[in-house]
Amino acid sequence: MMKYCFGVDIGGTTVKIGLFTTEGELLEKWEIKTRTENHGEAILPDVAESLQNKMQEKNIRKSEVDGIGIGIPAPVMEDGVVQKTANLGWGYKEVTREMKELTGLPVAAGNDANMAALGEMWLGAGKGQKNMIMVTLGTGVGGGIIVNGKPLAGSHGAGGEIGHFCVNEEETETCGCGNTGCLEQYASATGISRLARRRLERDDSPSPLRGSEISAKAVFDALKEGDAVAKEIVEEFGSYLGHALAAIAVITDPSVIVIGGGVSKAGEILLEYVEKYFHEKAFFANQDTRFVLAQLGNDAGICGAAKLIL
Repeated sequence: MMKYCFGVDIGGTTVKIGLFTTEGELLEKWEIKTRTENHGEAILPDVAESLQNKMQEKNIRKSEVDGIGIGIPAPVMEDGVVQKTANLGWGYKEVTREMKELTGLPVAAGNDANMAALGEMWLGAGKGQKNMIMVTLGTGVGGGIIVNGKPLAGSHGAGGEIGHFCVNEEETETCGCGNTGCLEQYASATGISRLARRRLERDDSPSPLRGSEISAKAVFDALKEGDAVAKEIVEEFGSYLGHALAAIAVITDPSVIVIGGGVSKAGEILLEYVEKYFHEKAFFANQDTRFVLAQLGNDAGICGAAKLIL
């Protein structure tokens, strides 16, 4: 008898959902709107209804479903409790209990970045590995740490918050988290733009970045064209991220570091700069850690959520 599971990735705008076999085949994926009004009270009922409709459509019985895994953009306790979310409108919420009551199926929940890391370990760039760090470079810097095949959640559900690793004690500008000098301030898309603006203000060296909209993509495009100023900016970005990952690696000892998110679309050239600075500071036992680009894109979250329930 074929067995199934669902992977659910709850975002601030849409909820991504995947129907999987327990062997890891993604049979179908779809999205529903995230209704955040009234403190997000409709989100879980909407997900439950969507899953039940899909089971009805595919003629899948409850006995054939191993359960539902859910990724949430917030710290998630081991028992599936969320204290607060920034984008969903939730305060304290017992996610696994509520979802079990709505569906009658087993439920497991975790932080969305940890789910993305778990997905890459199961079906993506980290396939076959048990110890892995994943970094997502987007508007912010997200992270997921896998140790012995399991995501590191920590006592508050905040394990793997790589973006808020302090990398600059001298920084005076504040990070979104309220601290200063966080990795997110230098290695995210917005952080790279910030490094670029600071560099361009330092002198009047010619660069195609001047007089154009500054973005992480523009910086890497200029680097690929041989621009010296862009190279300085990417060197600085690489030093912050590479040194931070070397410090984290000495604690978790990963076999592979996976880099994803929008900034990773720059491709292999990005890895080149991060790896250089990683090896400059890495402990001798971590020197053979491999760097790879993420493979699953937007499907990483649903894949990891499905794996969590399995």
